[in-house]
Amino acid sequence: MMHSITNDRAKTDNGTKYTGIRILAVLFWIAIWQFASMYLKQEILLASPVSVIRKLFELIFSGNFWQSVGFSFVRIVTGFLLAVLLGIFLAVWAYWSKTVEILTAPVIAVVKSTPVASFIILCLIWIPSKNLSVFISFLMVLPVIYTNILEGIRQTDRKILEMAKVFRVNLRRQIRYIYVSQVLPYFLSACRLSLGMCWKAGVAAEVIGVPSGSIGEKLYNAKIYLNTPDLFAWTIVIIVISFVFEKCFLGIVSRVVYMIEHR
Repeated sequence: MMHSITNDRAKTDNGTKYTGIRILAVLFWIAIWQFASMYLKQEILLASPVSVIRKLFELIFSGNFWQSVGFSFVRIVTGFLLAVLLGIFLAVWAYWSKTVEILTAPVIAVVKSTPVASFIILCLIWIPSKNLSVFISFLMVLPVIYTNILEGIRQTDRKILEMAKVFRVNLRRQIRYIYVSQVLPYFLSACRLSLGMCWKAGVAAEVIGVPSGSIGEKLYNAKIYLNTPDLFAWTIVIIVISFVFEKCFLGIVSRVVYMIEHR
């Protein structure tokens, strides 16, 4: 008991220490940013942190800020979730059927290799610009989820599966108690990687397609009018939304898996 308490305290102390270091690292780079802006003395080239924060607060309290955030959030997250569902389904199917794996491999390879801009320009011919970010986010996430889930299933401990077979554990219980826990690290890793790609690709699609009322439209206008504080402010908004959604999504996944395993 004492050993457990000591370990918990050590983890808490380490967490506090590293949190402090992370905060100092952020402050360090903000200071570098401020000094670089002061040296250049050109807001068009590099806006200062102060002007960006001021602009950020102006945006937050403006009328259409939350509409733009909601517009892009719903579409990019929809693309991500659809890719997660289809990626898991295809990976499981490919594991059980070599034919499906062979048929799927060229498509996944093409999607992974083709530049995002090429997909965006091509898809603009077929898809309305307001829904472009859904499809582009979906395309960027699907190969990552599919590849990682398939690899996770393949790396499942064969000895555990053989033991389950010996004790005649049915497939439902195998999935619940063996496959879920074995594949989870691969799935979480895929989500961490693909969430950043998802937002970058989705917003890039909006910048090129310029759908009305999107974050991409705001970035495009900031570039057209050389409004660098606006550009930096919206970039910070994208980073914050992506970070918060990643933490929430991974937290929900971990909680759901815990409930499945301990129900």
